[in-house]
Amino acid sequence: MEITLNGYYTLILATLVLLFGRFLVVRIKFLSNYNIPEPVAGGLVAGMIIFALKTFFDISFVFNAQLQTAFMLMFFASIGLSADFNKLKVGGFPLLIFTIIVSVFIVLQNTVGITMASLLGLDPLLGLVTGSITLTGGHGTAGAWGPILEQKFGITGATTLGIATATFGLVAGGMIGGPVAKYLLKKMKHDPLPKPVNPTPLEQVAADQSLYSTQHSEHATDKEAMFDKPDEIRKITASSTIETLALFAACLAFADIMTQVGHGTFFELPTFVWALMCGVILRNILTHFFNFDMFDRAIDVFGNASLSLFLAMALLSLRLWELVDLALPVLVILVVQVVVMMLYAAFITYRFMGKDYDAVILAAGHCGFGLGATPTAVANMQAVTDRYGPSYKAFLIVPIVGAFFVDLVNATILQIFTQLPFLQ
Repeated sequence: MEITLNGYYTLILATLVLLFGRFLVVRIKFLSNYNIPEPVAGGLVAGMIIFALKTFFDISFVFNAQLQTAFMLMFFASIGLSADFNKLKVGGFPLLIFTIIVSVFIVLQNTVGITMASLLGLDPLLGLVTGSITLTGGHGTAGAWGPILEQKFGITGATTLGIATATFGLVAGGMIGGPVAKYLLKKMKHDPLPKPVNPTPLEQVAADQSLYSTQHSEHATDKEAMFDKPDEIRKITASSTIETLALFAACLAFADIMTQVGHGTFFELPTFVWALMCGVILRNILTHFFNFDMFDRAIDVFGNASLSLFLAMALLSLRLWELVDLALPVLVILVVQVVVMMLYAAFITYRFMGKDYDAVILAAGHCGFGLGATPTAVANMQAVTDRYGPSYKAFLIVPIVGAFFVDLVNATILQIFTQLPFLQ
């Protein structure tokens, strides 16, 4: 028995998944500690319920794909519309170096994934799914590339595998950042911040306030502004909403036109890449040549909401029964990827970023979004700096690269990899 749901019911179920996911994240400490997104928490439970219905009652569901695609394109357009190249000037030369280090790792991550998949007798393209598509890219990129790999390359279960791998990456990225930083700090003989011996309650309060003030001084304003705070109240007016929707509409229209124009040519790219590219072009032309004041808060809200709804719909469409035979080989690949990430952060990221305290925090952050996402990177850095002292340089660079430039670089590198003859 197959039940087909139109756009209205698909949207209703997606919002219920998000609300349930929020409930789970609030109530289950493990989910909040490892920054598991609400749509992932709720969506995986929904996916397991659908799996049970399919297994025991042979009931399956078909959800509206057009609505899911639209939200996915809006999410990638929001990344492009947020990518102001003026921020390169803010980060300076260290930002450029860190971006190069991250780019080289993306190539390495895909190379490891393809090599391991081939050695284990899997389709080499599955190496990209267990590579930067899901680990550096996260759930959004996994959900975008999954249908492409399924429809164009015939990789069964690519979307389902991508979502599962991205979830594994979030947990792993949050677990290895601290140990890597601790190893490097021990090597540097860098001690934690001193604490009063047997402090009285008043002394402890004073010490906490002093540390808070140090980490939230005027020098830390860039840190606070660089990563999204989804619960922050944003004052968005009707006019700013319309302006922002017009920008998104332009990106989606451009992506649709270029997908059709580029079909079958050298310029054939996934639709979401065109949406992202259009956002980058619009952002930098409008702000630098026409002094247009982008409403970043509105872009963030639409982008975050679109990603949540897109992920909820993608997780509702999971076909978990397609992963049974892939579970063990994929787990082996992921364990290898975790080890490679730790070694790269400790011996490459740390070394080329200056071998100082800031480099340690950058290495911990790289572990976060190299396997998980930018919030995981920030959580890693906060856990270390709370104990060893602030690093304004790291909190400036990591969110810029993790939230903006890594997606641009990852999309470009993945497009090159998918065009390699031996992967066709």
